[in-house]
Amino acid sequence: MAREHGTDETVVDVEGRHLRLRRLEKVLYPATGTTKAEVLAYVTAVAPALLAQLHQRPLTRKRYPDGVTGGSFFEKNVPRGVPDWIRTVEIEVPGSTKDRETVRYPLLDDLAGLVWLVNLAALELHVPQWRVGPRGGVRDPDRLVVDLDPGEGAGLAECAEVAVAVRDRLAEDGLRCHPVTSGSKGVQLYAAVSGRQDADVLRSYAHRIAEEMERERPRLVVSRMTKRLRGGKVLLDWSQNNSAKTTVAPYSPRGRHRPCAAAPRTWAELDDPGSLRQLTLEEVAARYARDGDLLAPLAEPGPRVPTR
Repeated sequence: MAREHGTDETVVDVEGRHLRLRRLEKVLYPATGTTKAEVLAYVTAVAPALLAQLHQRPLTRKRYPDGVTGGSFFEKNVPRGVPDWIRTVEIEVPGSTKDRETVRYPLLDDLAGLVWLVNLAALELHVPQWRVGPRGGVRDPDRLVVDLDPGEGAGLAECAEVAVAVRDRLAEDGLRCHPVTSGSKGVQLYAAVSGRQDADVLRSYAHRIAEEMERERPRLVVSRMTKRLRGGKVLLDWSQNNSAKTTVAPYSPRGRHRPCAAAPRTWAELDDPGSLRQLTLEEVAARYARDGDLLAPLAEPGPRVPTR
């Protein structure tokens, strides 16, 4: 039960954790008037599925303290004042010198942790494709991600066409893809892998697939980041499998003009690309209540990817 403290602070009990929430009526999405309280209601509604995507993954946050029109910043280290019940893990910064820097990331286990972060206006939650073990050791990736990013003149319809082609190609190697509209512009495809191959192997595999798709569909697909090559095409971004990269977590809100979320989709929806669009927080919550977690199969180990 919540207790009011003045006009801008509320103390709430979240699964036995007491949290002080500030300015619940603060508008985070001015275009729709969506408040912090409404974003909290969303993450509460989808918490089991969102936490499954965050489990044991070091969490990078994109914070919007003045709402989505007021600027933002990425945050890796836990902020000052982090509750002592939030688990953390300290990881060496990839590519640093022998006097290595480290980052102390939060690991979210429960709804209270999600509420704590949203209270800080951490709208976007970004994670790597690998997890950490019980003692904080970095494990090999347990999933492959292909990020389909439309260039100027392309959109979700083109992304859907490429997604189906990638799905069919990865199926030849035994991988089962799950589509997610990003909540921003494009589509992401996730596939469970064995967890017994390192990130360099997965990145190289995704790169080969991207180049293959580009050769087969040169008018639609590009595998290179160069912006001048991307007009009217879909970038098949293989680099998201780099161990240092993160991708917005499925079910995470996005800090865009409208309050949308990264939304798991069905392949039937991608077969009707003309009606495909990004989904709002309310729509994603309603779909989860109706259909359950479409990404639950990602929890099961997948195959090894071919190395040549």
